[in-house]
Amino acid sequence: MKPDRATATAAPRTDGGVETLDTSVIVCTFNRAASLHDTLQALHGLRVSQSRQWEVVVVDNNSNDDTRRVVETMQRDWPLLRYEFEPLQGLSHARNRGIASARGDVLLFTDDDVLPEPDWLEATLDGLERHRVDACGGYVAPIWGAPPPPWLTERFHGFLAIRAERSDEYPITRAADAPFGANMAVRRSVFERVGGFDTGRGRKGAVLAAGEDGELFARILEAGFKVVFLGQSRVHHKVEAFRLTKRYFRRWRLHNSRNQALHLGMPGNRRLFNIPLYLFPQFLRALGRAVAGRFTAKSDEAFNREIVVCHFLGVFQGLWQARHHRN
Repeated sequence: MKPDRATATAAPRTDGGVETLDTSVIVCTFNRAASLHDTLQALHGLRVSQSRQWEVVVVDNNSNDDTRRVVETMQRDWPLLRYEFEPLQGLSHARNRGIASARGDVLLFTDDDVLPEPDWLEATLDGLERHRVDACGGYVAPIWGAPPPPWLTERFHGFLAIRAERSDEYPITRAADAPFGANMAVRRSVFERVGGFDTGRGRKGAVLAAGEDGELFARILEAGFKVVFLGQSRVHHKVEAFRLTKRYFRRWRLHNSRNQALHLGMPGNRRLFNIPLYLFPQFLRALGRAVAGRFTAKSDEAFNREIVVCHFLGVFQGLWQARHHRN
């Protein structure tokens, strides 16, 4: 059967009186009403089989712009669209709200700055079934808001949630290769087994923390579930011009490393200001490499060495902030 537009859907199933669907698309959003409108327009234009039972759940994470109005306006002509509000600030809180309120057997995640391709939903669900796996991630291509600078090579794409280096299909066996939230799908039964997103991780307002996707998939893999990358499950991720600056990358690395150190700590008994002593010589070596790199290394390598210094600074900040909580 040829897939139809998003407005068509079969009658929902029921499970113990609770309405269940094949899949729920979860979009968490914070103060991006205009961009969210673009994302919802792309989702509304998906080519989906008429037999598919699905919905779109927008989770508003304390937005103070026109987010709710954008969703309610589209709901008038799109009954598949639902609105949820999550008062606890943080992307992980919002995603967990989406998981709790969604009615689908498979939960597809994307972001409010992402434009899925028309066959995204069908390609994702088809791949899950063909490979008989429990979760998957897909291709995330950039929509550059400005020409990327010469130093911004593929080694930095992970900072921007870009995954476009491969378009084939392959198993994901390491948490280091975890899908990005811009394009991933997980069966509901997996969340029932391993739990939701770690609310100590992930972006919170203006704080650029991350790591929640990798931590979740570490638990998924450890529990023995199977994960695959689907190169034909494709979305396009807007990368605004302000994110193509070294200042943004420094801030991203600092916030992430600080958050990780604050919540997870670092091993080591001999400490100064709650910082393990072995980190200080490592930091000095990194600093020396960064200084030398400014004169001897290519632009991307030189900046990568600077990012390592930012990592240490973030770790130091996190450990310092956590010093009163250490047993």
